[in-house]
Amino acid sequence: MTETTTTKEHSTSPKEAAAATSPKSAGGSPKSSGSPKGRTSPAVGPSIEEAIEADDAANDDADSAFGDASSSTASITSSILRYRTINGRRFHSETGNALYCHHIWTLAQDGKLYLAPLSPNIEKAIDIGCGTGTWAIDFADEFPNCEVIGTDISPIQPSWVPPNLKFEIDDCTQEWTFEPDSADYVHIRYLIGTIKDWSALFKQAFKTLKPGGYLESFEGCPYIVSDDGTITPQMAMGQWGDVFVEGSKKTERTFTVVRDGIQRKAMEEAGFVDLQEWNYKCPMSPWPKDRKLKEMGLYGEIFATGDPEGFLTFVTSILGWSREQFAVFNAMFRREVHDRRNHGYYRIKVVWGRKP
Repeated sequence: MTETTTTKEHSTSPKEAAAATSPKSAGGSPKSSGSPKGRTSPAVGPSIEEAIEADDAANDDADSAFGDASSSTASITSSILRYRTINGRRFHSETGNALYCHHIWTLAQDGKLYLAPLSPNIEKAIDIGCGTGTWAIDFADEFPNCEVIGTDISPIQPSWVPPNLKFEIDDCTQEWTFEPDSADYVHIRYLIGTIKDWSALFKQAFKTLKPGGYLESFEGCPYIVSDDGTITPQMAMGQWGDVFVEGSKKTERTFTVVRDGIQRKAMEEAGFVDLQEWNYKCPMSPWPKDRKLKEMGLYGEIFATGDPEGFLTFVTSILGWSREQFAVFNAMFRREVHDRRNHGYYRIKVVWGRKP
């Protein structure tokens, strides 16, 4: 295992799927353990580059340590999810999906909300593309003397928040309205598929940050792969990333930010220095033997199979899939994720840098 590293990730995508192949406790997220006393990165689990050991006791239907996904879903749903029905289909609420994602990724970071070496006395932090505001709320709780601003294009944030946090409706792809040299920290997470020009985005962050301030970018890769060959290009899991990449060719908003090392390149172009990166593998189900990875996989399975339609809806409109193609692919994907013999995972990458 290696600690945070500056080497680039070398994930490989599965083969292009042929067109004919397919016709963020239960109710909350692990809190950070407190502000660091100095400008040092919080202690966090090492990057995982070697193969993940599978749990031989796991089977297709249930996991002995955590119970089956359906019972876990029921338990978690009772406390953190609301549902809505659109066109006869049940959707997880946006808040529920965000909580699952936040929980998985915070678990990966051993409960930490950030990896940049922040001072405990920072005065202003900005969360770009904050979504439901889960991360911003936790960060504002951890830094009660810091002004925290969350921005998003959609007004889906809660009204009851810490007193040092406020939300603003804003499109991060347009000119930012923050004063230059005004922020100590800019946090950007999970914007894959929404940004045309990452260099321009990071240049806006560079302009907004004070000298010595940090930008941190946290993104996931849509490609689901395995270390042992259990995920193949013929599987729906193996084609998952290709579906998004094919759709992004028409929207011109890339999903290959992690695979192509775009975060690091764009930060360098924007002028950031002292760049560091951290890579991790996130299991798609609780197949790993390691306890933390198993828990991440449990939430990952619920997140992915509870509402895969929510991820794939754009496919029917942009790629022109029929309802039948959509249904077949969706059913295959659910079945494969639930099968513990399929040792799939996706990669996440955090890159942070300092404005000189």
